[in-house]
Amino acid sequence: MKNASPPHAPELLDRAAALVPVLRRSAVEAEQSRRLPDHLLQELAGSGLLRMRMPSRYQGQESDLRTVVSVMAELARGDGSTAWVATNYVLCSWLVSLFPDSVQDEIFADPEVRVSGVLSPGGPAAPVDGGFRVSGRWGFTTGALHSQWTQLVAVAPAPQGGAEPLMLLVPTRDLRIVDDWDTMGLRGTGSVTVEAEDVLVPSSRVLPMGPMLQEQYAGNTGNPVYRTPALLTGAVSMTGTVLGIVRAARELFFERLPTRGITYTAYDRQAEAPVTHLQVAQASLRIDEAQWHAYRAADLMDSRAAEGGTWNLEERLRMRADIGRTFELAAEAMDILNSASGASSLYSDIPMQRYWRDVHALGRHALLSHTTAYELYGRGLCGLEPNTPLI
Repeated sequence: MKNASPPHAPELLDRAAALVPVLRRSAVEAEQSRRLPDHLLQELAGSGLLRMRMPSRYQGQESDLRTVVSVMAELARGDGSTAWVATNYVLCSWLVSLFPDSVQDEIFADPEVRVSGVLSPGGPAAPVDGGFRVSGRWGFTTGALHSQWTQLVAVAPAPQGGAEPLMLLVPTRDLRIVDDWDTMGLRGTGSVTVEAEDVLVPSSRVLPMGPMLQEQYAGNTGNPVYRTPALLTGAVSMTGTVLGIVRAARELFFERLPTRGITYTAYDRQAEAPVTHLQVAQASLRIDEAQWHAYRAADLMDSRAAEGGTWNLEERLRMRADIGRTFELAAEAMDILNSASGASSLYSDIPMQRYWRDVHALGRHALLSHTTAYELYGRGLCGLEPNTPLI
């Protein structure tokens, strides 16, 4: 059963909708500069949407996942790159809330703080007195160009032998930014590489990821939204961006439809062609189905957290499948709309080509891959254990 949205959800959606025209006007500027322009960051900060997952004691909204997905989908109707950056800031503020209260006090002392981050290990962490010395290189660090803090994952010797991944919080000023973000899609996100060279991270800002993957968090925030599985929380949060982009693509298609024919056919009006009827029906149904899978995953996370229940393996695997299915269906809908838009949509002043590139760029994210998700789900259905701890 769907969880009731918190009372602030409609207001947040209205704020996101109000930003859509601004984001659309700035999308080309962001793509050309390969980063979000400063004025756009100011608009986002002023909207309060970046505080959706911050604890209320730091002026945050403590929004549930259903609200996060809905708001990010609305932002993505304006620009996918902006929504992706906003999603990462919102997710990373949630991750900060898993750290001890003293760390939260430090990070959230500025309620407008922006935290960027990555989930893949990028280097070693050497134990020293009072913390760790960290060196390494982390690609795809969305939001680093405008963040005050960056969340990294490094590998350290485990107390029981072997190695273990650690989640670290590092001031972004202690990292070197490598301006290497020159990509096919999501160009405006500025998801650059960051490098650390012998950076000291105190133990207070370090969390072993093993316990985190079992929902053993160090924070004392009482709201159940801070007790959901970390990786699944991140992956579900990301679905909003792809939903919003394909909705924008559908809007654009119907805006252009009345003035378009089908070249080298008898159809002076594309809207009268049976092939168009099939295309818009197929794309629209896929968009609806993608939304259903995304919201099923978000609602399960919200309801189970509110109940205080445990997360069984079957539910975890099905949520991964829901997330993968969301992106597969969205990509299929995007391909249909892009193909039906004709050769004129190749021009850079028609956003359809950017929508197509952004959707397919999103699908390359390892946590969002439908093939990996289906394999995991299928293994579970066949009675086999998952072949990764990252669920």
